Amino acid sequence: MVALEYVEMAEVEPMSEFFHPKLQAVEALAPYRLRTTWSTGEILEVDVQAVLQGIPALSKLLEPKVFSKAHLAEWGGGIEWFDAELGADNVYAWAKEQAGEVSHQMFDTWMHRNGLSLNTAADSLGISRRMVSYYRTAQKTIPRAIWLACLGWEITRPSPKILPRTLPTAKEYALAHA
Repeated sequence: MVALEYVEMAEVEPMSEFFHPKLQAVEALAPYRLRTTWSTGEILEVDVQAVLQGIPALSKLLEPKVFSKAHLAEWGGGIEWFDAELGADNVYAWAKEQAGEVSHQMFDTWMHRNGLSLNTAADSLGISRRMVSYYRTAQKTIPRAIWLACLGWEITRPSPKILPRTLPTAKEYALAHA
């Protein structure tokens, strides 16, 4: 048994490669809009105006001349200006969400909101613990069907052995969440 556990551990990718896509390039397109290139091969545009307006410490970046100076932070860890930075992890999530996709942050928030661990989330969705981990760390794109299953699970909270046949009525839902 110990040897089997050792073999399984040896197959795990190194931590530095496992967590979150790396930002490879950034280009300021217009005030508050960035084109980002990722280690996944994706090129995503993201509008960061709401973020910049919502955080007083970033207000300097609202000046178009300053915003245009966006550049890649060392090791792809974010987007930098002279004295401000946006983390790559957040930028990736915002870009995915603005493209109409499910972000790893949405998935992680769903898990936390429902008090789910990797194991309980996997059991709840009928997928492997490894896939839950991949989704939570943006290693794999979250299929729309999985996100809809997350939302459906949250509404119905089925017991492990019995799947619901219908959704609760608005009244039943309100009573269950009061």
